[in-house]
Amino acid sequence: MSLFLGPPLDWARDGADWPNRNDSAFVTAAGLRWHVQRQGKGPQMLLLHGTAAATHSWRDLMPALARRFTVIAPDLPGHGFTAMPPRHRLALPGMAKALAGLLKTLDVRPAVVVGHSAGAAIAARLCLDKAIDPALLVSLNGAWLPFPGSSGILFPLLARALFLNPLTPRVFAAMADRHAVKRLITQTGSKLDDRGIALYGRLLRNPVHVSGSLGMMANWDLDSLNAALPKLTRRIVLMVGENDLAVPPSGAETVRRRVPDGTVLRLRDLGHLAHEESPAEVAAEILAAAEAVLETNAQPAT
Repeated sequence: MSLFLGPPLDWARDGADWPNRNDSAFVTAAGLRWHVQRQGKGPQMLLLHGTAAATHSWRDLMPALARRFTVIAPDLPGHGFTAMPPRHRLALPGMAKALAGLLKTLDVRPAVVVGHSAGAAIAARLCLDKAIDPALLVSLNGAWLPFPGSSGILFPLLARALFLNPLTPRVFAAMADRHAVKRLITQTGSKLDDRGIALYGRLLRNPVHVSGSLGMMANWDLDSLNAALPKLTRRIVLMVGENDLAVPPSGAETVRRRVPDGTVLRLRDLGHLAHEESPAEVAAEILAAAEAVLETNAQPAT
């Protein structure tokens, strides 16, 4: 517990009605206590959520994917019910290293990885670091690229300044009433039901979760990842919500041109949280892409 931040989310209280709670477990790995959910049978599929989210964001998508896959979804460090790491480990390399330790402890070798927003960048880093070797990487509105122009300099600096001020997370959390949370979600180009808004509100009213989110944004440097994109040889499907207001959809085409084997798949009328707005549609696209790649890999060489 931090003197300034107060207690983290409490599983008995804040997780009492957590989505897919019966599939949750707590695991110690890489020096952290992790909250991890696991569902289904079949080839392994890893789900990595984005900044400021948690496993709740997969609440409806995960059961659909678990009909054909063993699906593993952790809360990222400093998010949800996973412990806060040291400050420097909230950067992309640190996040990837911590997740590599978790996957080793769980003996998880995913055939498919699905990453949303910053989770897609973490998935790519894991591949480049050879911590995982999936046949397919699915990016859901992936945050692969630095913000353009002066935003790419000012945004991380602002996030860093806010993160370094110990009072900021408490002030932000105190202001995160239902209307403020709904407004934030609307600004991503997505529309969520009352349940989705309430779950994000629960997270954003906790200063520890807010601090983890700010710390991740403050330390997020994508320059080295972008330089390495031509080495990312896995099959990549870049799923893009055409209404995404958080990550410019045009960035997917930039990534596609830089990776050896990438395809852009557009989702009409959906925003940054497309997988929460229309989980059935997104699940169908992920399953189709996964089955096509795995079937091709299973065919004997001629």
